[in-house]
Amino acid sequence: MSHPGPEKVFPVSWDQFHRDARALSWRLAGQGEWKAIVCITRGGLVPAAILSRELGIRVIETVCIASYDYKDQGDLAVLKHVSEKLIAETGGDGSGILVVDDLVDTGKTAQEVRRLLPKCHLATVYAKPMGRPLVDTFVTEVSQDTWIYFPWDMGLTFQPPIGKGVAG
Repeated sequence: MSHPGPEKVFPVSWDQFHRDARALSWRLAGQGEWKAIVCITRGGLVPAAILSRELGIRVIETVCIASYDYKDQGDLAVLKHVSEKLIAETGGDGSGILVVDDLVDTGKTAQEVRRLLPKCHLATVYAKPMGRPLVDTFVTEVSQDTWIYFPWDMGLTFQPPIGKGVAG
């Protein structure tokens, strides 16, 4: 999705994101005996930390899937897979794994995660209509043409990454 004009943006403050991630914890509480959290980097790192605290989950693993620069969604690249040990502990299918991300947009990343961990429980803080059917739990739905500015993307205005050639 390309970044739209300024009339379709949803800026999220740190306080709002924390409240929304805690709301996600409430929705997930009692839904399962989670063996681990697998966060989709980078957007899933912050909600994974909050969910880990709120749900008492100590094992946090990552799957690193790149699909965005700061303005466009492109092709997927799996940069780091979930550890073979964790996959083996779930019977090879992701049972008992809580996968977390900040947002499901088009669903491409969610489809890749489902391919890797077909029986995981996929949770996101925010969901757009194209990706919503691929997640099990989310907190807030936004329209497909809305661009979410996460707190780590912002200063007083949008802040591009500092490193040259670093995708957002």
